Amino acid sequence: MSKEEIGMDPDGILDRHNALFEQGGTGSIALRILYLHRLKQALKKHEADWFAALRMDLNKSDFESYTTELGIVLSEIRFISSRLTRWAKPRKVRTALTHVGSKSLIIKEPYGTVLIIAPWNYPLQLALSPLIGAIAAGNTVVLKPSELTPNVSALLKRILGEVFPEDYVTVVEGGPEVSTALLARKFDYIFFTGSVGVGKIVMEAAAKHLTPVTLELGGKSPCIVHDDANLPLAARRIVFGKFTNAGQTCIAPDYLLVHRHVRDRLLAELQAELVRFYGEDPLNSPAYGRIIGQRQFDRLTSFLQDGRIVVGGEADRDKLKIAPTILADVHWGMPVMQEEIFGPLLPVLVYDELQEVIEWVRKRPKPLALYLFTGSRKVQKTVTHELSFGGGTLNDTLMHLATPYLPFGGVGESGMGSYHGYESFRTFTHEKGIVKQTTLFDFPFRYPFAKRGLSIIRRLLK
Repeated sequence: MSKEEIGMDPDGILDRHNALFEQGGTGSIALRILYLHRLKQALKKHEADWFAALRMDLNKSDFESYTTELGIVLSEIRFISSRLTRWAKPRKVRTALTHVGSKSLIIKEPYGTVLIIAPWNYPLQLALSPLIGAIAAGNTVVLKPSELTPNVSALLKRILGEVFPEDYVTVVEGGPEVSTALLARKFDYIFFTGSVGVGKIVMEAAAKHLTPVTLELGGKSPCIVHDDANLPLAARRIVFGKFTNAGQTCIAPDYLLVHRHVRDRLLAELQAELVRFYGEDPLNSPAYGRIIGQRQFDRLTSFLQDGRIVVGGEADRDKLKIAPTILADVHWGMPVMQEEIFGPLLPVLVYDELQEVIEWVRKRPKPLALYLFTGSRKVQKTVTHELSFGGGTLNDTLMHLATPYLPFGGVGESGMGSYHGYESFRTFTHEKGIVKQTTLFDFPFRYPFAKRGLSIIRRLLK
């Protein structure tokens, strides 16, 4: 596909980025921090513009736009820029006994030019969080935002164009054909956030150039409510985690596994909290978002046939809104349980023994997140040690994503690699091991002509 057909010149973009990097244009730590500060100031200056763009694309309230998008990005910049000088320094490490007289260290170097492909559900946060890490590590960045959020994408292009030179950060707008054209080129690192299906395409394209990748994907993230949970608090935090952004969150609780003894009480608490959050008419609530498009809307409404609707179920195709919906009497064979929901529908399944939960979750692909509500340390230990998942929160939802002190990423089909805080810097950094050997003396036993060399080496390496 020619550059005229896709509306950009991928080879020209890559050549300019590679030239800047090879000339050392991104190597200065002070320069990286300067650009991160400039980015922070630009984001704050255009706060109203970000709110307007997010409202137009996803009907996000200003509160949700700040807490789940802009505020997280600003916090990430502050955290990383204040620590970057220390992180970027060469790190001395211990030297093996066989290397007496030498010194060992790890030098941090950037990969080069990074391609970031961002999704539509959190179009500001999930574009800029990895970009911050890539810039902090000393890379140049080509950012491909989602075409499904055109207002945010256009604003990203404009604001980042004001902050960074074009050969340092380039925002490339367009549809799947643009992503395909970019993936055909040899980047030094690829960071992708999106679906499992597209993640496989990205990994296949990267493999042709042996390009390292981070894949932030998704999956069906379970939320377990044990019989000793604080039900009113659990209900409030589940509603927050599930229905923020109209359920279009990769780590949202995908389904509930509730102990049979507390199911009915939990359902009543969930209904009360939904009214508290979004009122009696959530389709017209200014605090409630909309579905990204008609195809996604139709897919989600088809699940309304599964189980029994406890609350919600109303839908408006013209407004692309589906009311927060809870589905009871659901079983594993129903369509709603066969794929990630990624919308405001919450199926509820019941269990009698915790071991049932362990077996059910183990049989399925490893989820990106897992949530557990219980006061029992024994139950917490059992679940967190016996089940594999990307990350999670005990007695809350989503909160493990919102701290720069924890790595965020998937495992298995939910992704590979992680970022946030130091992990963002490390993800986009190659750690180069160096030995500084002494010239003051030499050990002859290391050479094949040495007498008794093998016996000495055996003692050293046993």
